[in-house]
Formats: sequence, structure tokens, C-alpha cells
Amino acid sequence: MHFISENNRLVCINQTERMWIEPWGENSLRVRVTKEANMDTNDWALTEEPIACKAEIHIDQVEIVEPWYKGEEREKHIQQFEVASIRNGKLMAKINHEGWLSFYNENGDVLLEEYWRNRYRIDRYCVPYCVDARELKAIPGGSDYHAVLRFEAYDDEKIFGMGQYQEGNLDKKGAVLDLCQRNTQASVPFMVSSRGYGMLWNNPAIGTATFGTNKTEWLARSTKKIDYFITTGDTPAQIVEQYTAVTGRVPMMPEYGMGFWQCKLRYRSQEELLNVVREHKRRGLPMDVIVADFFHWTKQGDFKFDPKYWPDVEAMTKELKSYGVELMASVWPTVDSRSENFAKMNQEGLLVSCDRGVSIHMNWMGETVFFDATNPEARKYVWERCKENYYDKGVNLFWLDEAEPEFGPYDYDIYRYHQGSALQCSNIYPAMYAKGFYEGMVEEGKTELVNLVRCAWAGSQKYGALIWSGDVHSSFRAMREQLQAGLNMAMAGIPWWTTDIGGFLGGDITDEKFHELLVRWFAWGVFCPVFRLHGERPPFYELEEEFVDGVRQFSSGQDNEVWSFGEENYEILKGFLFMRERLRPYIRECMKQAHEVGSPVMRPMFYEFSEDQTCWDLKDQYMFGPDILVAPIMKEDVTERSVYLPSGLNWTDAKTGKVYDGGQWVVVDAPIDTIPLFVREGKEYPIYK
Repeated sequence: MHFISENNRLVCINQTERMWIEPWGENSLRVRVTKEANMDTNDWALTEEPIACKAEIHIDQVEIVEPWYKGEEREKHIQQFEVASIRNGKLMAKINHEGWLSFYNENGDVLLEEYWRNRYRIDRYCVPYCVDARELKAIPGGSDYHAVLRFEAYDDEKIFGMGQYQEGNLDKKGAVLDLCQRNTQASVPFMVSSRGYGMLWNNPAIGTATFGTNKTEWLARSTKKIDYFITTGDTPAQIVEQYTAVTGRVPMMPEYGMGFWQCKLRYRSQEELLNVVREHKRRGLPMDVIVADFFHWTKQGDFKFDPKYWPDVEAMTKELKSYGVELMASVWPTVDSRSENFAKMNQEGLLVSCDRGVSIHMNWMGETVFFDATNPEARKYVWERCKENYYDKGVNLFWLDEAEPEFGPYDYDIYRYHQGSALQCSNIYPAMYAKGFYEGMVEEGKTELVNLVRCAWAGSQKYGALIWSGDVHSSFRAMREQLQAGLNMAMAGIPWWTTDIGGFLGGDITDEKFHELLVRWFAWGVFCPVFRLHGERPPFYELEEEFVDGVRQFSSGQDNEVWSFGEENYEILKGFLFMRERLRPYIRECMKQAHEVGSPVMRPMFYEFSEDQTCWDLKDQYMFGPDILVAPIMKEDVTERSVYLPSGLNWTDAKTGKVYDGGQWVVVDAPIDTIPLFVREGKEYPIYK
């Protein structure tokens, strides 16, 4: 191994492998490994200019001799090798003469070390099956590499973040996670360890992350380099703040993002949507946003309202604004072959292409192709159409659906983007999709903006992306899965997140069991970053026309307004609507923290109370901002629950006013109109008042 110190960077050379290790923001290092003649220049998620940090680099000589040589023979076989280290603030990396890389905190404790298994030397732990920590294996017939990076596993480690996966575990230790985007799954490959470090796998390639009990392994199926970022801090909050400093932070949430959003699948016409808002206002109910869902358009890829059902968009948005309500319009990245924009987009290379087979990416209500969000010209073209047909007519929010994109099938080796093969870069698609609309709206002068997006990758947050958890089931099981999904998105640097309140699929509005689920989910929704009611509610309406232009149409679900589920439930839901309103000043401060320092709005208990070891094991309660502890009811027919109150301070039950000492479990009542909430000592908020 040979080392060079140049340009504040440690360069490590071993045969054809070249590794760069350099400071990348406070207490952080970036590591890149290639076998190419030149390092790939893509920064991927690391788009923000890191603050300047001077590295401490040391390259030293060491004498190595095989242990079987003794006496005079030993002296004859001494060899000179180099070892090196690089320090940036609290983080140090050391690399030995064989290329083994380890990371340490400021106390000299090992945070993370590479996983090597070989028998080149017998004076340390060794096994004969020869597994290297870093692999870049050339893909036959191509110019990319199959990349693997391995680290040692630790029994005491808990792992959080990585985005959104539909499962019950908050702690991802022991999990195997697909690094690919799907409906309800968002791969955001940043993790926070209980050992005191965070790591970004800075690679949008399709792959896997394995957090095994025997080793940790990151895999990219097709890439140019290994690229990762590692940071350390005294608390999880410091780690997340340092990570978001180099990947970007959300804009300030607009005021209309802090209230109630009304939505259903789907309002079929301008008049139907306006009547819902009029009824809300007649009843004196708060509403900030209403959503025009999919297939309000003529054809996919036309990017405009169908004038048959939406005859005067400007008049509609003007009336809505008079009520203090903003309109959000659904946009899909799909372009129908019959769309007025298809020919131009196809000819100019603005669509995702196929290396083989028929160029049809999704066959749902039309034969469609996805536009290429990795192409700046494609992003510009789509925004210009949406600006003309939506933004200039008063639409200030966009619902960027199908953002994975939702290929059918998910055979990534078929598709090709402007930026490379889908295998190499597909995971970045949702971030680039959001980027196109963000840049377009910023160019129009907007600084506070939010768009709803059905997927994310590392850095999506800086483009004003509000992620929702996709088309989840209407069940208590799904509800529980959404809580861990939201908290892990928070730990992955995505502070704006929400769900379809009540679930998307299967919630029959005539079923009393669904009513219970809806009320519990609605109460929890008050304490999500964005408070949004949505779902397709059977039984469905009859279709007015089964086919239009030869394409089978999609019906609409039943009513999904707060008064749609019976008078008793309505009174409960109304109470929660006004609870959210009373919390606006507090929510505004939480949003300000997210914007300024990257703090998530929803926070796992350990985020605020890392010194309390019990908090690292809690997965069914969390902090909403710094002061409000939320313990939602997420099981059927449950009217009480246990809540852990972190040690070191007192806690006040928000409903009863009773004060409890911290550091204990308490059992609290939770009838259907109550969500257990506790307020930090020294704080007071009008929650149940």
C-alpha cells in the first residue's frame, strides 16, 4: 500500500485500486474507491458545499516481519511498509499497510472497521477463505463494476434510518434491505448507529444493504466506484445535522403546509371539489389544502386538466384562495403514446429508453413511458408544460405521483436514463423528479414550497419533497408499519413525511371496524409533519363511461370527508382538526428547526434522550418536535396503553394535567377520542383545551 497526501486528501494506492479519503464537513469523511484511471466525478447526494475543514494526515513507516522468523533470521526478513491516518475533528480513519480501513471517535474508540478475512498474516485473527472488504469486479462486456463493501458487525449495535420499508422493526439491525424504489418503499441509504456514527452509501445503483449479525454489507449491482460518507457526533441529533449540512435541508414549510389537507380518490370534477370546500367552510372547519388526484387530465403526458370536467381552473383556484385553501394537482411522470407531447419528447430523447424489448413501461389506463427525470432538458420541458397549465392558473402545489418510477416489470437491466443505465442510477429518479419542479418554482420566485412525492432518495429533502408512504393497506398492522417508516425516514434526513390517514386500500366506509381505524389514524395524523386525509374508499361509484378512446376508465371511491363516517365519529374528528390548529405555532417552530438545522419533525425517542438507554428500544412512541411525546393507539379494541417517560425531567399528561416523574412506565387511559400525549417539563401547549 502506498499513500500520498495531496489537496487535503489522503490518497491510498494498491495496484489498480485508488482510494480517496478526505474531510467532508464537520467531523466527517468521504471515502471513494475506484479501479478506473480517473475518479468518477458524480457527487450524487453530496451536492452541498461542505464547510472547509483542515485534515490532519500522517503517513508513517512501519517494520513488518513474519512471525516464524527468529533471531538473526528475523533481522534479515524485516520489510518496510507504510501506514496512514487522517483526522477531521472528532473522526479519525486509520489504514494499515495491507489496506484495512478503520474509523475511530475522538476518544479512540472503534466506530466501524472493514471486514477482512484472509490468512496473509498469522499474528492476528485470520481465516483461509479470503474475503476482502472492498470489491470492484468488472462486469463482463460492460464498463461498470459490481461493487461490495463489507464492515464488521457489533452485537451492541442498533441501526436506524435507511428510508421507508413496510415492516414492523424500527431497529434495522439484522435486516436485509433492497436498495431500490417501489410503491410504499423509499430507499434512502443513510443510517445512524447507536455506536455514535452515521453513514451514507452515496450510490444510487440498484443493490442491497445487509445489517447482519456476522457482517454489514453494501452492494451495488452496477457502478463506477464505491462512494460513502461517514460522520460522528455526541448525539444522534448532531449526526443528522452534519449529514443534512452536506446533502441539503428542506425549505421553510409554507403556512398552508401546517394545517389540514383534504383528499380522496378521487374528486371527479371542479364542482365536486369546490362543493367539498364550501361545505367545510359552512361547517366552520379548518382546511388548508385540497387535492385534485389522478386522471383529472386528458391523457397521461398532456399535463393539463380535462376541460370537460374542469372547465375553469383559474376561477376554481381563485375561489379556493378566497377561502384560504390551496389546490394541489396530481402529476404523473408517465407519457401516453397518444399524448400531444409524446412525439416531441420521444424525438428529443426526453423519455426513459429501453435497451431491448418494447418501449412500454407501464400499461395502466394507457400504454405509457416515463419521462427521464435525470435529463435536465426533460425536467425543464415537463415543468414548462405544468407551469403553463397549472402554475400560471393558480396551482401552487404538485402531487408528484409514481415517482419510483413504478416500472412494470421491475427489470432494471432493461431501462436506460440520460445519466446511465437504470441498474447504475435508478434510485435517484424521485429526487430528480422533485428537483425539476423545485427549480421551476424557485425560478418563479417561490422560496417556501412543498410538493408531495411518492418516493425519495438521499437529498430529496432539499427539493421541498414531502414524502408519503404510498398505497398502504387500511389495517392496524399497516398503521403500525407506517410509524416505524416515518421515524426511519426522519433518521435518513427526510423531515417531511406523511401517510394516507385511514390507509389507502381496503377501507370500507360502511364498516364500523374501519371507523375505529380511521379515528385512531386521524388522531395520529395530527402529530405527523403533514396532516392529510386520503384513500380509495369502497364501495366504488358506478362509472359514467367504462371506456374513453378505447381505454378502460377508473372509478372513484366513496366520500372521504370528516362528516362521511357517522355523526359520533364526526364530532371526534372535528376535535382533532381543531387540535392541529391550536398547535400551529409549535408546528411552525418545528418546521423552522427542520429548515435551519435539519432536525426532523417526528423523532425517535432516542433522538432527544440518547443518554436514556430505554429510549433506544422504544418503537411505538416518539417525540413530535422537542417537547411533545406521542403514544398513538395502533391496535384494535385498545383503550389504554403503557408509555415510557424519559428520565431526568417531569412530564405532564396533556389531557388530565397530571404530572409524572420521568424514568418510569405509566399506564394511561385512551378512549376512542383520546391519543396519549405528554409534554416536557417547563412547556405548556393548548392541546386538549
